Amino acid sequence: MQPLQQQNAGYDRAITVFSPDGRLFQVEYAREAVKRGTTSLGVKSKDGVVLVVDKRTTSRLVETKSIEKIFQIDDHIGAATSGLVADARALIDRARVEAQINKISYNEPIRVEALAKKICDLKQLYTQNGGVRPFGSALIIGGVNKKGCRLFETDPSGALIEYKATAIGSGRSDAMDYFEENYKEDLSLDEAIDLALDAVYVATSGKVTDKSVEIAVIEAETKTYRKLDHDEVTKYVETLLERKAPEEDEDEEDADAEESEDKKDADAEESEDKVE
Repeated sequence: MQPLQQQNAGYDRAITVFSPDGRLFQVEYAREAVKRGTTSLGVKSKDGVVLVVDKRTTSRLVETKSIEKIFQIDDHIGAATSGLVADARALIDRARVEAQINKISYNEPIRVEALAKKICDLKQLYTQNGGVRPFGSALIIGGVNKKGCRLFETDPSGALIEYKATAIGSGRSDAMDYFEENYKEDLSLDEAIDLALDAVYVATSGKVTDKSVEIAVIEAETKTYRKLDHDEVTKYVETLLERKAPEEDEDEEDADAEESEDKKDADAEESEDKVE
């Protein structure tokens, strides 16, 4: 019998063909594209929904304001993306069209869940037809409607899951661990922003500046999407760095203490060798 790896050879060439162990490799590769993207997060609070993205650049020559990872879809809905930027832009455009179609057809804003399902239906369609490839992008869709605050994560396969707090991209694992330990049901909007920034701080190993993050909120009271301006973002980031400064000092002290102990042990061993 051939090894499983040899059995699966060639099944990643067509999107419509399952491998013998029931996998669609092109969909899995699309998920890998999302995992290689920058970290995006969403947090649901009693006062609204918070979207935060890490938009660090690889070159200091890039204008950071030209990089967009958070988008407004309708007055009451926003989305954060990770993965292939061009694919995300196409999905956002489609979401905006769906929102407008619903408003014209039914004379009311589209429900957050209905919009998320429509985007996932499109994604699923691109996993079942020949001649196309899956979207290499995931979206966190957040908004406020009659049922309150809603937060959904969409997968390249077309899967849809509602969360209280979620993350996508390269820092997903660290951010989700942080949310598991620190998320509370009764968070205010400011507390939700602080929680999301803390998670970004953990996911990026402390590489957070006022230019590397973007924040948007959809307030429950007004049901309105709003992207925070640079001054507001700077205020939250400065508060974050003030909170984390004592922890960094403690870590440095512990590292210095360990280094000192190691040096003492090395000196003691050297002295023993000389005595012998």
